Amino acid sequence: MRPTMQQLDIFADSRDVMLRNDVLEPLQRREAAAARTALERLAGDYPDDAALPAMSVLVGELEDASTAPFADHASLAIARRHLEDEVVPAARRVLPAQTVQSWLAPSWRALARRAASLPFRGADAGDHTGSHAAPLWLLAGDAAAACTAVEGIESWWRIPTPLAWMTEVRYRTGGLDAAWPLLAELAWLAPARFAMLLPVLGDASLDALRRRFDAEFPGTGEVDDYAWFAAWLLLVKPALAGRLGDARVRRDLAASRATALLGEILRREHEGDQHELVGLRQELSRLHAGLFDAYMVTRKVQHR
Repeated sequence: MRPTMQQLDIFADSRDVMLRNDVLEPLQRREAAAARTALERLAGDYPDDAALPAMSVLVGELEDASTAPFADHASLAIARRHLEDEVVPAARRVLPAQTVQSWLAPSWRALARRAASLPFRGADAGDHTGSHAAPLWLLAGDAAAACTAVEGIESWWRIPTPLAWMTEVRYRTGGLDAAWPLLAELAWLAPARFAMLLPVLGDASLDALRRRFDAEFPGTGEVDDYAWFAAWLLLVKPALAGRLGDARVRRDLAASRATALLGEILRREHEGDQHELVGLRQELSRLHAGLFDAYMVTRKVQHR
Protein backbone atom coordinates (compact mmCIF):
# COMPACT_ATOMS: atom_id res chain seq x y z
CA MET A 1 0.00 0.00 0.00
CA ARG A 2 1.34 3.42 -0.97
CA PRO A 3 1.80 6.00 1.84
CA THR A 4 -0.89 8.64 2.09
CA MET A 5 -0.13 12.35 1.74
CA GLN A 6 -0.47 12.77 5.53
CA GLN A 7 2.08 10.00 6.11
CA LEU A 8 4.50 11.67 3.68
CA ASP A 9 4.18 14.92 5.65
CA ILE A 10 5.06 13.07 8.85
CA PHE A 11 8.11 11.54 7.15
CA ALA A 12 9.21 15.00 5.97
CA ASP A 13 8.69 16.55 9.40
CA SER A 14 10.60 13.79 11.12
CA ARG A 15 13.63 13.99 8.82
CA ASP A 16 14.92 17.14 10.52
CA VAL A 17 14.56 15.41 13.91
CA MET A 18 16.53 12.46 12.58
CA LEU A 19 19.29 14.69 11.23
CA ARG A 20 19.48 16.61 14.51
CA ASN A 21 19.83 13.33 16.38
CA ASP A 22 22.56 12.32 13.95
CA VAL A 23 24.50 15.38 15.12
CA LEU A 24 23.71 14.96 18.79
CA GLU A 25 24.88 11.37 19.06
CA PRO A 26 28.53 12.01 18.08
CA LEU A 27 28.41 15.35 19.89
CA GLN A 28 27.54 13.62 23.15
CA ARG A 29 30.41 11.20 22.55
CA ARG A 30 32.64 14.23 21.77
CA GLU A 31 33.52 12.78 18.36
CA ALA A 32 34.42 15.88 16.36
CA ALA A 33 34.73 14.46 12.82
CA ALA A 34 31.46 12.50 12.91
CA ALA A 35 29.65 15.45 14.47
CA ARG A 36 30.97 17.80 11.75
CA THR A 37 29.82 15.46 8.97
CA ALA A 38 26.34 15.17 10.48
CA LEU A 39 26.17 18.92 11.08
CA GLU A 40 26.95 19.67 7.43
CA ARG A 41 24.21 17.27 6.37
CA LEU A 42 21.71 19.01 8.66
CA ALA A 43 22.80 22.45 7.44
CA GLY A 44 22.50 21.38 3.82
CA ASP A 45 18.95 20.12 4.20
CA TYR A 46 17.70 22.58 6.83
CA PRO A 47 19.84 25.75 6.67
CA ASP A 48 17.43 27.64 8.94
CA ASP A 49 17.20 24.98 11.66
CA ALA A 50 17.12 26.67 15.07
CA ALA A 51 19.61 24.22 16.58
CA LEU A 52 22.34 24.88 14.00
CA PRO A 53 24.08 27.84 15.73
CA ALA A 54 24.43 26.04 19.06
CA MET A 55 25.49 22.78 17.44
CA SER A 56 28.08 24.64 15.37
CA VAL A 57 29.57 26.14 18.53
CA LEU A 58 29.85 22.72 20.17
CA VAL A 59 31.39 21.07 17.12
CA GLY A 60 33.87 23.95 16.94
CA GLU A 61 34.72 23.41 20.61
CA LEU A 62 35.55 19.76 19.91
CA GLU A 63 37.64 20.65 16.89
CA ASP A 64 39.62 23.35 18.70
CA ALA A 65 41.24 20.96 21.18
CA SER A 66 44.37 23.00 21.86
CA THR A 67 46.78 21.80 24.55
CA ALA A 68 49.28 24.67 24.25
CA PRO A 69 49.96 26.42 27.56
CA PHE A 70 48.54 29.93 27.82
CA ALA A 71 51.16 32.61 27.26
CA ASP A 72 49.60 35.00 29.73
CA HIS A 73 46.56 35.72 31.90
CA ALA A 74 44.84 37.71 29.17
CA SER A 75 44.86 34.70 26.84
CA LEU A 76 43.31 32.54 29.53
CA ALA A 77 40.66 35.18 30.25
CA ILE A 78 39.66 35.26 26.57
CA ALA A 79 39.41 31.47 26.38
CA ARG A 80 37.41 31.30 29.58
CA ARG A 81 34.97 33.98 28.40
CA HIS A 82 34.43 32.04 25.18
CA LEU A 83 33.66 28.89 27.13
CA GLU A 84 31.34 30.68 29.57
CA ASP A 85 29.56 32.98 27.11
CA GLU A 86 29.27 30.76 24.04
CA VAL A 87 29.98 27.09 24.69
CA VAL A 88 28.09 26.72 27.98
CA PRO A 89 24.86 28.33 26.64
CA ALA A 90 25.13 26.23 23.47
CA ALA A 91 25.48 23.03 25.51
CA ARG A 92 22.43 23.98 27.56
CA ARG A 93 20.53 24.73 24.37
CA VAL A 94 20.92 21.37 22.63
CA LEU A 95 22.22 18.74 25.06
CA PRO A 96 20.09 16.85 27.60
CA ALA A 97 20.19 18.80 30.88
CA GLN A 98 21.58 15.88 32.87
CA THR A 99 24.59 15.56 30.53
CA VAL A 100 25.64 19.22 30.23
CA GLN A 101 28.03 19.31 33.18
CA SER A 102 29.78 16.09 32.30
CA TRP A 103 30.06 17.17 28.64
CA LEU A 104 31.68 20.47 29.62
CA ALA A 105 34.08 18.94 32.17
CA PRO A 106 36.78 17.99 29.59
CA SER A 107 36.72 21.56 28.24
CA TRP A 108 37.25 23.02 31.71
CA ARG A 109 39.93 20.41 32.36
CA ALA A 110 41.75 21.38 29.17
CA LEU A 111 41.76 25.06 30.19
CA ALA A 112 43.03 24.17 33.66
CA ARG A 113 45.94 22.19 32.24
CA ARG A 114 46.82 25.00 29.85
CA ALA A 115 46.71 27.47 32.76
CA ALA A 116 48.86 25.37 35.09
CA SER A 117 51.99 27.52 34.70
CA LEU A 118 50.26 30.88 35.25
CA PRO A 119 50.89 32.33 38.72
CA PHE A 120 48.10 33.74 40.85
CA ARG A 121 47.55 37.46 40.39
CA GLY A 122 46.12 39.39 43.32
CA ALA A 123 43.87 42.39 43.76
CA ASP A 124 45.97 44.49 41.37
CA ALA A 125 45.14 42.10 38.53
CA GLY A 126 41.67 43.53 37.90
CA ASP A 127 39.62 41.13 35.78
CA HIS A 128 42.46 38.58 35.82
CA THR A 129 42.19 37.73 39.53
CA GLY A 130 40.33 34.56 38.61
CA SER A 131 42.70 33.68 35.75
CA HIS A 132 44.19 30.67 37.46
CA ALA A 133 43.97 26.90 37.17
CA ALA A 134 42.24 26.37 40.53
CA PRO A 135 38.73 27.63 39.66
CA LEU A 136 38.92 25.80 36.34
CA TRP A 137 39.65 22.52 38.11
CA LEU A 138 36.63 23.18 40.33
CA LEU A 139 34.44 23.72 37.26
CA ALA A 140 35.82 20.47 35.84
CA GLY A 141 34.75 18.69 39.04
CA ASP A 142 38.31 17.82 40.09
CA ALA A 143 38.60 19.09 43.66
CA ALA A 144 41.89 17.29 44.28
CA ALA A 145 43.60 19.09 41.39
CA ALA A 146 42.05 22.38 42.54
CA CYS A 147 43.47 21.81 46.02
CA THR A 148 46.94 21.27 44.61
CA ALA A 149 46.65 24.43 42.51
CA VAL A 150 45.59 26.55 45.49
CA GLU A 151 48.33 25.13 47.70
CA GLY A 152 50.81 26.45 45.14
CA ILE A 153 49.77 30.03 46.02
CA GLU A 154 51.90 31.46 48.78
CA SER A 155 49.88 32.29 51.94
CA TRP A 156 46.65 31.44 50.13
CA TRP A 157 44.69 31.53 53.40
CA ARG A 158 45.38 35.27 53.71
CA ILE A 159 44.02 36.13 50.25
CA PRO A 160 40.23 36.19 49.70
CA THR A 161 40.09 34.64 46.21
CA PRO A 162 42.23 31.53 46.79
CA LEU A 163 40.74 31.17 50.27
CA ALA A 164 37.29 31.01 48.64
CA TRP A 165 38.57 28.40 46.17
CA MET A 166 39.99 26.27 48.97
CA THR A 167 36.78 26.62 50.96
CA GLU A 168 34.87 25.22 48.01
CA VAL A 169 37.45 22.43 47.67
CA ARG A 170 36.99 21.53 51.32
CA TYR A 171 33.20 21.51 50.91
CA ARG A 172 33.32 19.37 47.74
CA THR A 173 35.61 16.81 49.34
CA GLY A 174 34.37 16.69 52.93
CA GLY A 175 30.99 18.39 53.09
CA LEU A 176 29.86 21.25 55.30
CA ASP A 177 31.39 19.88 58.48
CA ALA A 178 34.85 19.89 56.90
CA ALA A 179 34.36 23.36 55.42
CA TRP A 180 33.33 25.22 58.60
CA PRO A 181 36.82 26.45 59.62
CA LEU A 182 37.53 27.92 56.18
CA LEU A 183 34.01 29.34 55.89
CA ALA A 184 34.67 31.21 59.15
CA GLU A 185 38.03 32.48 57.92
CA LEU A 186 36.53 33.64 54.62
CA ALA A 187 33.67 35.44 56.38
CA TRP A 188 36.11 37.33 58.61
CA LEU A 189 38.50 38.21 55.83
CA ALA A 190 36.13 38.94 52.95
CA PRO A 191 32.43 38.96 53.89
CA ALA A 192 31.33 39.89 50.36
CA ARG A 193 33.25 36.94 48.92
CA PHE A 194 31.73 34.70 51.59
CA ALA A 195 28.25 35.79 50.52
CA MET A 196 29.11 35.09 46.86
CA LEU A 197 30.31 31.57 47.67
CA LEU A 198 27.15 30.35 49.40
CA PRO A 199 25.01 30.07 46.23
CA VAL A 200 27.91 28.24 44.55
CA LEU A 201 27.96 25.65 47.32
CA GLY A 202 24.18 25.32 47.27
CA ASP A 203 23.99 23.75 50.72
CA ALA A 204 20.43 23.80 52.03
CA SER A 205 21.35 23.89 55.73
CA LEU A 206 23.93 26.64 55.19
CA ASP A 207 21.43 28.66 53.17
CA ALA A 208 18.88 28.29 55.98
CA LEU A 209 21.43 29.58 58.51
CA ARG A 210 22.20 32.52 56.27
CA ARG A 211 18.51 33.44 56.05
CA ARG A 212 18.24 33.20 59.83
CA PHE A 213 21.34 35.37 60.23
CA ASP A 214 19.87 37.97 57.87
CA ALA A 215 16.70 38.07 59.96
CA GLU A 216 18.23 37.99 63.45
CA PHE A 217 21.71 39.48 63.49
CA PRO A 218 21.81 42.96 65.07
CA GLY A 219 23.97 44.55 62.40
CA THR A 220 23.74 47.25 59.74
CA GLY A 221 22.12 45.11 57.08
CA GLU A 222 25.18 45.57 54.85
CA VAL A 223 27.27 42.74 53.40
CA ASP A 224 30.03 43.44 55.96
CA ASP A 225 27.74 41.94 58.62
CA TYR A 226 28.76 38.50 57.33
CA ALA A 227 32.14 38.99 58.97
CA TRP A 228 30.29 38.17 62.21
CA PHE A 229 28.53 35.08 60.85
CA ALA A 230 30.80 32.57 62.62
CA ALA A 231 30.56 34.38 65.96
CA TRP A 232 26.76 34.51 65.69
CA LEU A 233 26.77 30.85 64.71
CA LEU A 234 28.24 29.93 68.09
CA LEU A 235 25.14 31.40 69.73
CA VAL A 236 22.64 29.44 67.67
CA LYS A 237 24.73 26.29 67.05
CA PRO A 238 27.11 26.00 70.02
CA ALA A 239 27.85 22.41 69.04
CA LEU A 240 29.94 23.86 66.21
CA ALA A 241 32.42 25.38 68.67
CA GLY A 242 34.88 22.55 68.08
CA ARG A 243 34.86 22.90 64.29
CA LEU A 244 35.00 26.69 64.34
CA GLY A 245 37.78 26.48 66.91
CA ASP A 246 39.95 24.94 64.17
CA ALA A 247 39.86 28.19 62.17
CA ARG A 248 43.02 30.32 62.12
CA VAL A 249 42.32 33.32 64.35
CA ARG A 250 43.08 36.71 62.84
CA ARG A 251 43.89 39.03 65.74
CA ASP A 252 43.77 42.00 63.39
CA LEU A 253 40.09 41.32 62.63
CA ALA A 254 37.52 42.09 65.34
CA ALA A 255 35.05 39.46 64.12
CA SER A 256 37.73 36.78 64.29
CA ARG A 257 38.67 37.78 67.81
CA ALA A 258 35.00 37.77 68.81
CA THR A 259 34.54 34.23 67.49
CA ALA A 260 37.56 32.99 69.44
CA LEU A 261 36.35 34.88 72.48
CA LEU A 262 32.87 33.34 72.32
CA GLY A 263 34.45 29.92 72.00
CA GLU A 264 36.41 30.62 75.19
CA ILE A 265 33.27 31.92 76.93
CA LEU A 266 31.39 28.73 76.05
CA ARG A 267 34.24 26.66 77.42
CA ARG A 268 34.39 28.67 80.66
CA GLU A 269 30.63 28.35 81.08
CA HIS A 270 30.88 24.60 80.69
CA GLU A 271 33.58 24.52 83.35
CA GLY A 272 31.61 26.85 85.64
CA ASP A 273 34.39 29.45 85.79
CA GLN A 274 32.28 32.48 86.73
CA HIS A 275 35.20 34.67 87.79
CA GLU A 276 36.82 34.71 84.34
CA LEU A 277 33.48 35.06 82.56
CA VAL A 278 32.95 38.65 83.72
CA GLY A 279 36.05 39.95 81.98
CA LEU A 280 35.49 37.87 78.85
CA ARG A 281 31.92 39.13 78.50
CA GLN A 282 33.06 42.73 78.89
CA GLU A 283 35.59 42.22 76.12
CA LEU A 284 32.89 40.75 73.86
CA SER A 285 30.70 43.77 74.54
CA ARG A 286 33.50 46.09 73.42
CA LEU A 287 33.97 44.15 70.19
CA HIS A 288 30.28 44.18 69.14
CA ALA A 289 27.55 45.44 71.45
CA GLY A 290 24.73 43.91 69.40
CA LEU A 291 26.38 40.49 69.35
CA PHE A 292 26.92 40.74 73.10
CA ASP A 293 23.25 41.56 73.65
CA ALA A 294 22.26 38.57 71.50
CA TYR A 295 24.56 36.40 73.59
CA MET A 296 23.02 37.64 76.84
CA VAL A 297 19.51 36.94 75.55
CA THR A 298 20.50 33.32 74.94
CA ARG A 299 21.58 33.15 78.59
CA LYS A 300 18.31 34.73 79.70
CA VAL A 301 20.30 37.36 81.54
CA GLN A 302 19.46 41.04 81.44
CA HIS A 303 22.53 43.14 80.74
CA ARG A 304 22.79 46.02 83.22
